[in-house]
Amino acid sequence: MKILIVRFSSIGDIVLTTPIIRALKKQIAGAEIHYLTKKNFLPLLEANPHLSRVYAIEKNINEVLTELKNEQYDYLIDLHHNLRTLQLKFKLSVKCFSFPKLNFKKWILVNLKINKLPKKHIVDRYFETVKALGVKNDNLPSELFYKQEDEINVKAIFGIEKNKFIAVALGAQFQTKQIPTVTLSKILSKIDVPIVLLGGKEDLVKGKELITLLPEKNIHLTCGEYTLMQSACIVSKAKVLLTGDTGMMHIAACFNRQIVSVWGNTIPDLGMYPYLPESSEKLSIHEVNNLSCRPCSKIGYQNCPKGHFNCMNLQDTKAIYQDLIDRINL
Repeated sequence: MKILIVRFSSIGDIVLTTPIIRALKKQIAGAEIHYLTKKNFLPLLEANPHLSRVYAIEKNINEVLTELKNEQYDYLIDLHHNLRTLQLKFKLSVKCFSFPKLNFKKWILVNLKINKLPKKHIVDRYFETVKALGVKNDNLPSELFYKQEDEINVKAIFGIEKNKFIAVALGAQFQTKQIPTVTLSKILSKIDVPIVLLGGKEDLVKGKELITLLPEKNIHLTCGEYTLMQSACIVSKAKVLLTGDTGMMHIAACFNRQIVSVWGNTIPDLGMYPYLPESSEKLSIHEVNNLSCRPCSKIGYQNCPKGHFNCMNLQDTKAIYQDLIDRINL
């Protein structure tokens, strides 16, 4: 049986499809699993041993349509469910199972602050998509596999030991998911273990600002120096990850790391918190409750629509600091 899974973006969403990949491969005898995504996210899947092939596009499914038709799939598992996947399903003419996105219920939550969403993690909802194939949730974590060339020797490069430092995810796709620099400086001001700052080139200025605010700390700035998978390798060796609602948060869960998550405009009730079915105690969630404007979006904005950014600026930095200390000392 040949099966194509489709999920185009983004980091966290794709990572959270990996339990489906594993379950399909292990629970369906002789299953050959392929995956279609966007090229930006190809590294998240390239080394996955449960996948026989990964296709990637820049913008349009026509880039790979001929190849996909030649594969003659038995089933298509649509875990994205948008216009692009609708076109793909029509053109492939293959039996499909599609993930229900519950967009209307999300709209009600964001706009009317009425929560009608099921109290289920999105991974459990992904599994509802494949239940017709007899596939069940194995209740194991998400998975991420990096290649040998992505290995980062933290001792040789930074002079720090594995499990003896904290990693901090500076960036996020949207600004309203990022922990502000001043908030980070308050949280980290009394931290005595080494700190590794992670992010892309676009986060370099923020990292330098944080170092300026914390001149006495042992901080290693890696923004823009390493690939996504190399940064994932660094996270896999950290004792704790401090993060907003980011893709790196979901990557840390793959490696069973301690996660201190700080939530801005989004909320865990949307079902996208770290997937830790075996070790939920390794996750903490910090959020400013009872804000009438939150959630203001199911994904995020580049600026706070209200201008005050209270969902981040009113965070209890002392509680977050103590949480970090407790997890460092475990």
